Amino acid sequence: MPFVKVLKTKQYFKRYQVAYKRRREGKTDYRARRRLIIQDGNKYAAHKYRLCVRFSNRYVYTQIIYAEIDGDKVLCQANSRELKRYGLSCGLKNYAAAYATGLLLARRCLTQLGLDETYTGVEEATGEIVKTTENGRKYFVEELDEEKKPFRALLDVGIVNTTTGQRVFGALKGAVDGGLDVPHNPKRFPGYDKDRRKYVADDHRDRIFGAHVAEYMETVQEEDDEAQTDKFGELFPSYKEASATTAEELEDMYTAVHEKIREDPSGTKSEFEVTDEQKETYKKQVKLTYEQRKANLEEKKALMESGEYVPEGEEGEWDYEEEEEEGEEGEEGEEG
Repeated sequence: MPFVKVLKTKQYFKRYQVAYKRRREGKTDYRARRRLIIQDGNKYAAHKYRLCVRFSNRYVYTQIIYAEIDGDKVLCQANSRELKRYGLSCGLKNYAAAYATGLLLARRCLTQLGLDETYTGVEEATGEIVKTTENGRKYFVEELDEEKKPFRALLDVGIVNTTTGQRVFGALKGAVDGGLDVPHNPKRFPGYDKDRRKYVADDHRDRIFGAHVAEYMETVQEEDDEAQTDKFGELFPSYKEASATTAEELEDMYTAVHEKIREDPSGTKSEFEVTDEQKETYKKQVKLTYEQRKANLEEKKALMESGEYVPEGEEGEWDYEEEEEEGEEGEEGEEG
């Protein structure tokens, strides 16, 4: 047999350290997380807030989160499922929905903190970059209040690829237009031309109001007329019910949604309630102390020695003497 060089020696395996569970599962980028949660030493216990944006197969989820020793805490949350009560019943995970969800989160968070009147944000979405400078520091708000600074949060995108036009930046833009101070750069917004190094705000505005959806609708409608089928109704039933089938109608729909969000960004209480019977049925078992577990073990040993012990789920008593006699008879038979 030829000689095989051992690349990973015993010393390698002795020093090997298993990665964190969420890293092994591919859920958390700890290199990015470390930079997002570590606070400067001279700021003591001041929290560092993160604007977390996540997407499921149907909805957009946004949260304002801060980290503590015993785990992350959620300050405020909003998801695109709530947009139904504001008049948006379709397309709840596209770029326009992400913008509306970010706007809802910002207005709700500022209302909760009492800053909703101080920092109103951008009343009408234009796609323009909003920022101001004071003492050499940039703030991504229109104007600074003399007494209260804006609420700052850092964008947490998770493990998604931050390509130009990604939907997470739609939620970011909505949060900034809602009055939050989220540091960002226009290079990843829709409308930024890498070759010319120029940002076109109108292109971004079209994306916010669903112009790309309207463009596709028009293409389908043209094909639908030619083929004389109901393809449009199959692809866009919710948009058809909402009477939003053109660019102008879509823009009016999203504009109304933004206005309603600003009027009342408060959340609604869940209709689900746990009854007293369910609380008793699914009551969590109290964890025993070491002394209690030791006492239970001694009691179980005493019952086993006396022959009165009955395992859980078994009925009747166990006769240990008969089992021992049968075992002895079997041994004598083997010797004979």
